[in-house]
Amino acid sequence: MELPGFLYGYYERRLQRELKPDSIPRHIGVMVDGNRRWARQFNAPSSQGHRAGADKIHEFLGWCRELGIRVVTLYMLSTDNMNRSSDELAELTDIIAETLDRLDDDPTVSVHAMGAPELLPAHLADRLARLTAKPSPSEPLHVNVAVGYGGRREIVDAVRELLRDALSRGEDIGELAERLDVDDISRFLYTAGQPDPDLVIRTSGEQRLSGFLMWQSAYSEFYFCEALWPAFRRVDFLRALRDYAGRQRRFGS
Repeated sequence: MELPGFLYGYYERRLQRELKPDSIPRHIGVMVDGNRRWARQFNAPSSQGHRAGADKIHEFLGWCRELGIRVVTLYMLSTDNMNRSSDELAELTDIIAETLDRLDDDPTVSVHAMGAPELLPAHLADRLARLTAKPSPSEPLHVNVAVGYGGRREIVDAVRELLRDALSRGEDIGELAERLDVDDISRFLYTAGQPDPDLVIRTSGEQRLSGFLMWQSAYSEFYFCEALWPAFRRVDFLRALRDYAGRQRRFGS
């Protein structure tokens, strides 16, 4: 049941007051799922859902800035999504490119691309490369955009780069195999040098990772929300953070 406006505002403020600064996650991963289903509710084309989802991304990043979250990883386009119809894929990549342009105009955000640029249209791959190459602003909200991304591919790419690095330094591959550990692979992931996600949120009611941050999310907390991404509200986000704050995190047990 939807709350009246004044009660909704009161409830939202109460939720935020309950959150303590030390309970706010440093890094949140978000699977922005449900754009097409949201559009179908209104008999609208998929592109309308994707545009509404893009607008929600910018709104969501504003909430993260307000709450002091430092790193956000957005799952925007998976390698599996590349199999969609050519017309829908062209619309979707155009909308993602527009979203990246808006992020480029935001001086408080630094952007890092995650994925396989060779799978993307040239105009989108170029935008991602330019954004990633920009110097980071001071005290930024750091946003990883997973576009043309697959978790298994990321791990394969990390191992491939690890081997190339070892060969470039003349290291014996047999010796590398003997001493190889988790940190060796982590150094070559797309998120190298960043904290692993504390919390991973998926909208739309689906309860699976779909290959998102498979390595990095080993000890993440997961929160699955019924709301479709364009309809995801600030109160839904605060509920997710309240749920996270109430958990006792266990690392390896």
